[in-house]
Amino acid sequence: MTDLIADLSQLLALSEGLAWAAVLVFLRVGAVVALMPGFGDQAVPQRVKLAIVVAFTLVLAPLLADRLAAGGPEPALAPLAGEVAAGLILGVGMRLFLLALQTAAVIVAQATTLSQMFPGATPEPQPAIGNLFLVAGIALFLASGLHLRSVELILLSYDLFPPGGLPGAAAAADWSLALVSRTFSLAFTLAAPFVIASMIYNLALGAINRAMPQLMVSMVGAPALTLGALALLAVATPVLLVVWLQAFEAYLADPFGHQQ
Repeated sequence: MTDLIADLSQLLALSEGLAWAAVLVFLRVGAVVALMPGFGDQAVPQRVKLAIVVAFTLVLAPLLADRLAAGGPEPALAPLAGEVAAGLILGVGMRLFLLALQTAAVIVAQATTLSQMFPGATPEPQPAIGNLFLVAGIALFLASGLHLRSVELILLSYDLFPPGGLPGAAAAADWSLALVSRTFSLAFTLAAPFVIASMIYNLALGAINRAMPQLMVSMVGAPALTLGALALLAVATPVLLVVWLQAFEAYLADPFGHQQ
């Protein structure tokens, strides 16, 4: 009887350790999924998000149970805050790549007079090109299996952000600044063909206006600029999305290796 009680006590202690490990994983995964492209969007119902978090937790918790139960932190509030902070850092990194697409779309729309199409069609006001880029980017993210790469990133993040403490503020700030610079550079790169084409077109239009002052350049030029922008959009969008997807894959492969 004494041996049975001892075995039950060991089993109870083991179950408590596994439950605590599952809670830590759940918090980090939940913070990442809240900002992950596709899964973290406002259009996804909260119950679906919760189911995704539980599914990812069921995948990761058994892989991390021994590590978190044996050498992990004791039950307390500080480790919980640290897990949420680590998950938010990882999630913000992925969300910035979607913001790069939206920033590129705004630059393209302003350069090609397409910024006022369908205003207010989404909860976050953005041009129609922004909706196109955003939906295409999310579809590519999921179709390319990058959400599974994100699960790998969460698993490897326990080497970068050990459970039990808060990430260093200075290191997180330097990484965030480098990543913001990187994503804005990506946005300007994606929008560059449209900006260059618009500049050349407007220079040519100005020269025509000087040569023929009687011609109503605005009446002729604006529709031609819009038509040319739509034609360039149809040709360049697949290439731009491939460039964006490759940049996203490079980030997931080495999220903290591009801080210069």
